[in-house]
Amino acid sequence: MTRIAVFLTAMLTISVFTAQAQTTAAESGHVSNFVSQSRIFLPHNWVRGYTDFSVAPSHNEPDLGRCMFPQPASAGGVASTCTAYARYLFSGYIEFQPLGRTPGRHFFLFFEPKFSFGRNIPQLTYTASMSPIAYDRSIGIGFQLPRNFELRATQHQVDWLGRYGKSLGTADLRTNGPNGLYATFGMRWYFGGYGHQGAPSEY
Repeated sequence: MTRIAVFLTAMLTISVFTAQAQTTAAESGHVSNFVSQSRIFLPHNWVRGYTDFSVAPSHNEPDLGRCMFPQPASAGGVASTCTAYARYLFSGYIEFQPLGRTPGRHFFLFFEPKFSFGRNIPQLTYTASMSPIAYDRSIGIGFQLPRNFELRATQHQVDWLGRYGKSLGTADLRTNGPNGLYATFGMRWYFGGYGHQGAPSEY
């Protein structure tokens, strides 16, 4: 599980640097927008997204739904091993749209990972630990429609990391993570200038 987390983080970093390099090249004038838009494979902005790192102050830790609250006395109080209340969140969003022409230009793949770290129990113990807790991810495929609409199919699941891969005592609810395992089909609408400006599949 740790190897998967490291691999996906590396892929996220590489994708961000690739997207940044594409943007820099376009801004420097070496690649015209017209030429990049006309490319069939790997057009301008074919990889795009963002990364985000957040810190939750004490008494505001995200509850990942793994541990009981309040915890039973049998859990051990401050010595409880069920401490799945995150201090740090590292997340991102990446879209891949490798085709710049043909009807295939309207399809894209997306990947949304989120890593949670911490070791806290509300009202009992608050630490700055970066112990890994969970790897939460959504992956899917989308299709761009006219007028800033998109069709999306998404699959979501959570993998518990480190010691959370096993039972953590009487306070452990043994859930399958935030929002659990699910798949959805939906429609998204962008408005107010937000969305895929410069993406290869504009109508």
